[in-house]
Order: sequence, then C-alpha cells, then structure tokens
Amino acid sequence: MNEVLKLEHIQKYYGSKGNVTKAIQDISFSVQEGEFVGIMGASGSGKTTLLNCISTIDTVSAGHIYLNGTDVTEITEKQIARFRRENLGFVFQDFNLLDTLTISENIALALTINRVPADEIDGRVREIAGKLNITDILDKYPYQVSGGQKQRCACARAIINQPKLILADEPTGALDSHSSQMLLSAIQSINETLGATILMVTHDAFSASYANRILFLRDGTIFTEIFKGSNSRRTFFEKILDVLTMTGGGVSDVC
Repeated sequence: MNEVLKLEHIQKYYGSKGNVTKAIQDISFSVQEGEFVGIMGASGSGKTTLLNCISTIDTVSAGHIYLNGTDVTEITEKQIARFRRENLGFVFQDFNLLDTLTISENIALALTINRVPADEIDGRVREIAGKLNITDILDKYPYQVSGGQKQRCACARAIINQPKLILADEPTGALDSHSSQMLLSAIQSINETLGATILMVTHDAFSASYANRILFLRDGTIFTEIFKGSNSRRTFFEKILDVLTMTGGGVSDVC
C-alpha cells in the first residue's frame, strides 16, 4: 500500500513571546492509500488545527507534512490553489455549496475549473451522483433539497476530481440522525468501492465508528489510537466510547 499522508513532528503555536498557545505538540503519523481514518478529541484538543495544517489552510510552526510525496510545508502561496485542486477534496459541516448553481453544477465545479471536456463532465457527475443516490436532484438548486442531500452533493463534489486525500470536517454536524447515517454509509461505500483515502475530524463516536482507525488527541498530542480490525461497528463504537472517557471527553463530546 502507498503512503498518501505523512506527518513528522508537527507543532503549531499561536501568539508570541510570553503569550504562546501550543495547539499542536509533536504529532507524527501516516495514512496509507485507501484508509479511512478518524481524528477525535475533546474541544480544544487540536483536531481542527491539525486538519487546517494538513489542508494548507494554516501553516505549521515546526515539522513537515508530506502529501503524495510533496512537502506541504514548502508550498508557496502561488502554488496552494493548484495543489489543493489536484490533491485534496473537502467536505465541510456547512456544505459550502453555491446557491446560484444547480446540484449538478456544484458537483462539476472542480472539473469545470480544470477545463475537463463538457461531455466527460456530464458522465462523471452522473456516475458519482448514482453512487450517492442523488441523481434525481441534479437539476435542482441547493435551497430546494434537504440537508442530507446537500451534504451528499458536497461529498460528490469532493471526490469528483479523484483527489489523493479527502478531508472531512465534522461532516454530520448539521444533519439529523437519519441523514447522518445515510451520509456516513455513502462515505464508507466510497472508501470501500473506490478506494478513496479519507481523514475525518469528528466529535461524534457514532460517526467515528464508520472509520477503520481512530487517532485520539489530547492537549495537542496523540493520546492513543485504535483499529477496527475484524470487530463489528457496534463493538468498535463501544471501544471509542471507552477511550473518550479516558481522554476526559464528557457527554457533549460523545453525542
């Protein structure tokens, strides 16, 4: 298996001189091609900061991040936009869809920007939409569909360009339980059938139970990690809850 992502001794500090906040302290790990990895931790543990550093939204204070062999920490401002288009797919909690575009046009946006031929775009959009069960809403606008359908559209947009890594930041945070389960099943299917590599930040143990491996952060460091292995999702869910208890996560960090 190929190594898609590698972090070496990542540190992230905010502030200066006598007023320094250490958000991330010496984090190292790697993600193999086709893995579905979850990142969990109580509020303030550093999980969102870590995701921002990996996605090039934020810069690291020390250490190196390698994505598909490229040192992310050395990418210049002029290269960032192209690097993201070619390597990363994003799924955000608040969808980030454009209301003036149809669902189909939102999904196709990355392909359009990369000047993919129109006939090829249509075929790829319909293929991805079929996998996510949103073919019947392709001609509608975001304000005409449900939250769950919006998030599946956002998921389709994230994978349409076949990125090296999909970053999901609390993807179920704005959804009800039924829509959350449908989205997570879709993400899991994308991981299993398309071999997509996924890194998901979540505070929700139910969402995390769909992943194959969980990294738990505490005070900006990796506290521990667990693997699903051959366990059922229910058993994995219970193991996640046990670890969250040890990391100091309360009910609000679990549900």
